[in-house]
Amino acid sequence: MSQSPANALSSHASSTEVVVRTATQKEVTIAASAGKTARQTESSLKLLLDAIGGPKLWSGKATRFLRTLGVFINRREIRRRLERLQRLGFMNEIPTGLQLAFGGLDMVRYFIAPGAADYYKTRGINFTFHQILRFFDDPVSLIDPVGVLSERDTIIGHVLQVVHANPLYDLQLLEMFEDGMDQMELQTEQMVKGTHPRQKSIGAIIEDPEYHGRLLAYIKKYRKDPLTPELRRRAGEARQSKDFVLAEEMYGNLPGYMRYASRLPKTLPALIRHNRLNKVINPAYCDPDVVTAVDQEFAAAA
Repeated sequence: MSQSPANALSSHASSTEVVVRTATQKEVTIAASAGKTARQTESSLKLLLDAIGGPKLWSGKATRFLRTLGVFINRREIRRRLERLQRLGFMNEIPTGLQLAFGGLDMVRYFIAPGAADYYKTRGINFTFHQILRFFDDPVSLIDPVGVLSERDTIIGHVLQVVHANPLYDLQLLEMFEDGMDQMELQTEQMVKGTHPRQKSIGAIIEDPEYHGRLLAYIKKYRKDPLTPELRRRAGEARQSKDFVLAEEMYGNLPGYMRYASRLPKTLPALIRHNRLNKVINPAYCDPDVVTAVDQEFAAAA
């Protein structure tokens, strides 16, 4: 089978940005830099020490961890965040806690993990060691894939430390907080200028020297026009899989994920069964128009 247009573009290895349309006719920018950072040039020990940081950073990590635990048991705060997102138009129906949790597991296994492993392979980076660095920089960023339990600065730090497949989901999620996007833009500017408090620890993880500059430009455009072309990361072979592309279209934005989660079974036994039986994304839980568009895209490329 020949590559689809999106798949063919994803195999390019340059620092230029390419604007294309996806299977669902959304205009996106696919980009990555061929340059290197400390992540590819420093020793593993140096990277670990930088990611751990010093005592000034430890208190912030501990505070974010404790606050996340506090939100986990505070159903009122979780509801407040979800209802704010609903009022802002990011969802019609609020999924149950179980649907959010199992939807998050699906997002990780169908989209985040395979996409990241594929991408880091193209960068010559060990995926497991990269996750260890992320954990030491901010443990909380790895335990809440949906992000609803996370503090504002945890989400921002996550966007800054990971070259995202698509940052749109997290930017939309930051609307849970009144100053979420203000701080996202400010802290991205600090990373570009080299003045961020976590500059060294994030610098031990980030592998694309142009990422923060691209991200800042995208944030500014997004704040003026939320429909500005999405900023998507180049991949290696992941987009050759129709299942992966369907997952990317559904989970790459907050409304898509929330619609998916709200369609999942509502009982724990049914969710466990779903988790066990569905090894790839199940189109029954996806938007019908997205499923059709992805099917047509791959049929045309066959």
